[in-house]
Amino acid sequence: MLMQADLPEDIDALRALVLEQSRMLAEERAASEVRLTELVVAKGEADAEIERLQSIIDAFMRHRFGRRSEQLDADQLQLGLEDVEIALGHARAARDAVAPRSRSDQPRKTNRGSLPAHLERIEQIVDIEEKVCPCCSGALHQIGEDVAERLDVVPTTFRVLVTRRPRYGCRSCEGAIVQAPAAARIVEGGIPTEALIAQVLVSKYADHVPLYRQAQIYARQDIKLDRSTLADWVGRAAWYLRPLRDRTVIGRAILRKSGL
Repeated sequence: MLMQADLPEDIDALRALVLEQSRMLAEERAASEVRLTELVVAKGEADAEIERLQSIIDAFMRHRFGRRSEQLDADQLQLGLEDVEIALGHARAARDAVAPRSRSDQPRKTNRGSLPAHLERIEQIVDIEEKVCPCCSGALHQIGEDVAERLDVVPTTFRVLVTRRPRYGCRSCEGAIVQAPAAARIVEGGIPTEALIAQVLVSKYADHVPLYRQAQIYARQDIKLDRSTLADWVGRAAWYLRPLRDRTVIGRAILRKSGL
């Protein structure tokens, strides 16, 4: 911004300065109009893509709830919806980047309720640097705050449990060595803890992650575990879980026979 002290006193120089300022403003206005046109086009393309993807989702849902002959396999439906909804989120982000909307215009999304109370809360305070009024330079005092909760995750972290079993000897007779017995393990002499084996089982049978993919996940943290090793762990755990399985099967049979 030009200050009064920056203005020349010569009329011709002043006229030239005004013309230069007018030219610069015209260039900025033209650039803004071009940018606005580009934003309008980008928003239109994003809206069209969102409409197309939403129609695909609607078609998937019709297959889901349509006649049995038209219904898709549940897994195929979920995979299809997953890919389309990822593309839909990408298109929405592109639209919001060129035409941000106010908070009141944002559509309500699912999974935005309160997060479970048992989860650990880690508070972050985003505050102003200087608590001085920008109008009168008076001291500011807090009159409220905005609180937002977001779901965070700590990626799986592996650790090594080091078990030490001291050995003790007698200086008097030197004939006895005393040591606490080693705890029983599912894989004797192996490296997995019971928690790791449980994780492998849950990933395989509850989350449907094959063992070779789990091996790839571990390899990303430089832990070399091949599929056959994981399979051996699963087999050994299955052997130890036989009593629980048998009891569950017998219990279900009893309930079925009693009509409960």
